[in-house]
Amino acid sequence: METFHGREELVGSLGRELGPGEWLEIGQDRIDGFADVTGDHQWIHVDPERAAAGPYGATVAHGFLTLSLVPLLLDGLRRVEGTRMGLNYGLERVRFPSAVRAGTRVRARSVLVDATDVGEGGVQLVTRVTIEVEGSAKPACVADLVTRAYF
Repeated sequence: METFHGREELVGSLGRELGPGEWLEIGQDRIDGFADVTGDHQWIHVDPERAAAGPYGATVAHGFLTLSLVPLLLDGLRRVEGTRMGLNYGLERVRFPSAVRAGTRVRARSVLVDATDVGEGGVQLVTRVTIEVEGSAKPACVADLVTRAYF
């Protein structure tokens, strides 16, 4: 966990990799729960018997489930003190290079790739987050997360 004490320290970390963070297991119960709240019950995610004969040999997490874990996984990498408000501003680029099979573990690395003043004490941050899959050469997700921090 890296703690940044204010705007200057945070912006000064531009280009420096943080992580990897702690591993998080992606169990079938998490996948099923995501399917329930999103209505995406495609067999590759929720039918272990059918998925065993499919391309991955097991059920796999939804790509958007993997993406939704970004805030949780980033919380273990970076803390910024002195903010009066922070908000999620969106995403610039998201890719899912490999699947996350049920029962495997993921973790994150991040790099602050851009920091732009937005006035009123705010800075817009673009953080490239790479979610790794244990035992895989390819990441599960690479996303450029856009947030704003106000100091």
